Amino acid sequence: MVGVEKEFFAARPIRPDLGVLGHKWALLILADVGLRRVDRFSSLLRSNPTLNSRILSRRLRELEESGMIRRVEMKRSPGPVRWALTEKGIDILPAIIRLIVFGARWNTENPFNGKLPRKLI
Repeated sequence: MVGVEKEFFAARPIRPDLGVLGHKWALLILADVGLRRVDRFSSLLRSNPTLNSRILSRRLRELEESGMIRRVEMKRSPGPVRWALTEKGIDILPAIIRLIVFGARWNTENPFNGKLPRKLI
């Protein structure tokens, strides 16, 4: 195949989502929304103290555009916006849990930087 870039076969089905999932904070936001039920903008900021509001807004928009999360607007006007996983977002949770297990196993020295681990509800 002269002049045609060969693509690694296994990358084809995941390539469209690698971009957004590879962005800093994306997996942590999905974990918070899906596993910890943190569903408000301000709660997501509190849950990740080094995350700033500009980046959180960008990641939420990207995750929404990729179909991983959806806005849940309350009936009150103006009402609070909540975030929920879509079916696609729920499907990534086992991989996120596996990454958490991997991190707990291989970063046993001080996985929580001297702090208590966050509770998974």
